[in-house]
Amino acid sequence: MGQGFLQIGLTLCIVIAITPLLGKYIACVFLGERTLLDFLMNPIERSMFLLAGVRRKDDMRGSQYIRAVLYSNLIMGITVYLLIYFQRLLPWNPNGFGAITWDVLLHTTISFVTNTDQQHYAGETTLSYFSQVAALGFLMFTSAATGLAVGIAFIRGLTGRKLGNFYVDLVRGITRILLPISIIGAIALLVAGVPQTLAGTLDVRTLEGGTQYLARGPVASFEMIKLLGENGGGFFGVNSAHPFENPNGASNLIEMIAMISIPAALIYTYGIFANNIKQAWLLFWMVFAIFVVLVGVTAVGELQGNPLVNTAFGLEQPNLEGKEVRFGWAQTAFWAVMTTATMSGAVNGMHDSLMPQGIFSTLFNLFIQVIWGGQGTGTAYLFIYLILTVFLTGLMAGRTPEFLGRKIEKREIVLASVVLLIHPILVLIPSAIALAYPISLSGISNSGYHGISQVVYEYASAAANNGSGLEGLRDNTLWWNLSTLVSLIGGRYIPIIAILLLADGMSGKQAVPETPGTLRTDSLVFTGITAGVTLVLGVLTFFPVLALGPIAEGLKLASGS
Repeated sequence: MGQGFLQIGLTLCIVIAITPLLGKYIACVFLGERTLLDFLMNPIERSMFLLAGVRRKDDMRGSQYIRAVLYSNLIMGITVYLLIYFQRLLPWNPNGFGAITWDVLLHTTISFVTNTDQQHYAGETTLSYFSQVAALGFLMFTSAATGLAVGIAFIRGLTGRKLGNFYVDLVRGITRILLPISIIGAIALLVAGVPQTLAGTLDVRTLEGGTQYLARGPVASFEMIKLLGENGGGFFGVNSAHPFENPNGASNLIEMIAMISIPAALIYTYGIFANNIKQAWLLFWMVFAIFVVLVGVTAVGELQGNPLVNTAFGLEQPNLEGKEVRFGWAQTAFWAVMTTATMSGAVNGMHDSLMPQGIFSTLFNLFIQVIWGGQGTGTAYLFIYLILTVFLTGLMAGRTPEFLGRKIEKREIVLASVVLLIHPILVLIPSAIALAYPISLSGISNSGYHGISQVVYEYASAAANNGSGLEGLRDNTLWWNLSTLVSLIGGRYIPIIAILLLADGMSGKQAVPETPGTLRTDSLVFTGITAGVTLVLGVLTFFPVLALGPIAEGLKLASGS
């Protein structure tokens, strides 16, 4: 028991240590300051901008930034759809995979374009190496860089700067952050035992004299950007629970650090943009505290185990169902909370086998979306809650709501409300439809409370652009492939549009001088109120679902029935 909690504690200490370093580096990249990679990347970027007809100093208005995001994502999606559709004619296909059904292909393409990577297929039996690397791998970089660019544009707008140029931000996010770290991380994973090869399936003779087929491929490079970019889609069907994706404790640590590094660092990056490191640390510790509580709740639940199983066998043991013995209860619980907190969606164990406490924590993360949140957009959601807190406290205290010296008015509150309200709409309405037709649509493999959690989790994962799932759900059907597309697209682009419009409005406002009556947002009291507002708004919206799902399931288990 002590060793498991020690592993969790050491990982968290590493996260705290690297946050200011990476946060400062990201700020330097997007503030246009000098970095160590300038000598290598500047000529490459200049060539790319010249070919694309992009001038680095051309700033975009909010509407222009939005169009650039939507048009580029549309073109990338169509290109990848065609690449996978014609994979039988393209190279790096040693296993001879052909075209996949149109609904699975459409779902897969949109899922990866939106940085969700929700998978209703098994990669090792469906896609060629070319499709995995050149198509999906390409989207892993560009979708992550899109979210990062939007997050940076939002921070610029809040701090009174122009939004910048989307294409410049997209390229610099890839060349200066995602690509260099991915190369270093992939080499580290290679050393840890993750394969990187273009050879086909390996035939192995077993001790019984039979034949076993071992799928392999260029896994290490795919794995690193999967985690660093909060993508989460696995090269293999069982994701990072597969020994070729995550062979040991060293690879597990590398992958967990990759998952959380950029979302945590972006809070510090905001502090540099706003010239207010104090507020950045207060927000960091607020998120960190909630995260640690969720990890503790989940870990204790897995350590205590299933009371029905323990009673039947007359012993006390952790819940080991659905877990890899390489990681055990502690690292599986920690990973489950982290992958839903960061919107990565990768798994190193089966979430469907988590105790009710773990399902509660993972669903809670998918509902709130700010602990730590997705790539770039999660940081924006955090400040959406902050803006609402400023508005509410300003009303209660009789002061004009202001954030960073700029007034919060009707337009900002409407846009912030859109960001917060679209998520429950995209989760609860399709969940209700699916649950109304359990035989023909839902594909529920568990009756009762757990079955409700399975359905709600699938749509929450899609709308939050997370991609993980309670895999007891039979989701590879026409209904699930098409219905989740609504949540995937709406959960990605409606908030992005609202976020960029809000940032554009804030950037155009004149800053007013600070007075003794100005509400300070960099105090411990205000940060505590922000935490309260975040929890109240998030929990109240989804509390009926939590009560009917993991809470009811936990109470049933506790009663011994």
